[in-house]
Amino acid sequence: MAKLPGKVCVSCGKLTSKYVEFKCPECGKTNVVRCDHCRETYTIYRCSECKFEGP
Repeated sequence: MAKLPGKVCVSCGKLTSKYVEFKCPECGKTNVVRCDHCRETYTIYRCSECKFEGP
């Protein structure tokens, strides 16, 4: 199976190669991946584990 050229943004669901990845600031269990566009426009993201929402 081929490796994807990036990761999927949790805010918009698009595959991107320009992203930031960090642990959820609330629970620390889930990796949150956000594309540059969603970060710049302050699009809300939600942790899949604890449902924390952040800008």
